[in-house]
Amino acid sequence: MKAYKVTVNGTVYEITLEVVDKSEIKTPAAPAAAPAPAATPAAAPATGATTITAPMPSTILKVNVTNGQAVKKGDVLMVLEAMKMENEIMAPADGTVSSVSVASGASVESGAVLCTLG
Repeated sequence: MKAYKVTVNGTVYEITLEVVDKSEIKTPAAPAAAPAPAATPAAAPATGATTITAPMPSTILKVNVTNGQAVKKGDVLMVLEAMKMENEIMAPADGTVSSVSVASGASVESGAVLCTLG
């Protein structure tokens, strides 16, 4: 056994570590996970289409566009909330919204498809 002193935020803690052989380590059984809901596959974007994705895990606060709507570069497509901050997702180029993949109130992960511009 080896004793160490560790300082965390100005508080000193004394810890003891035991060196063990890998064969002595017991891995706990993983708890049974609830089945994940089946994801609805998104349609593949058409050739030349621009896919707009979530830059970070967030919640959709507002969707400002609908299918078939014409948008100009810089138009706010939707507003996301992440870490108590609102983030505007803007059109990177002129185009027409060919699909909207999310709705207000939805939670999305980083990289999730939000909409597609054709």
